[in-house]
Amino acid sequence: MLKEVSRVKKQREQRIRKRLRLRISGTAERPRVYVFKSNRYVYVQAVDDAAGRILAAAATLETAFKEKNPKTKNKDACRELGALLAERLKAKQIARVVFDRGVSPYHGRIKALAEAMRRAGLVF
Repeated sequence: MLKEVSRVKKQREQRIRKRLRLRISGTAERPRVYVFKSNRYVYVQAVDDAAGRILAAAATLETAFKEKNPKTKNKDACRELGALLAERLKAKQIARVVFDRGVSPYHGRIKALAEAMRRAGLVF
């Protein structure tokens, strides 16, 4: 029973991810900002899909981030993570991005991260 439930969930996530990736693509001028949320950490990376490389990345797993924020999976941590990634992208003169929420719905931690990136000056 449990094996069947996990298989169905994985298929659902693959279907959602495939549907999103058909519509969303990143370039060097406007990279795709991909969010992955695990049970403990949140990972964000800006990807240039045309060249197939990562332009900038940030995670709540980083040592410098953990020193400032001991909690790594609440909305406050996601807000700071969004500001951190926006700062790193601004250092590379990137102001416009495409937001890719992955399989997570746009609310809670994902929404807080996106709003922090917008407040920091990124346009999407």
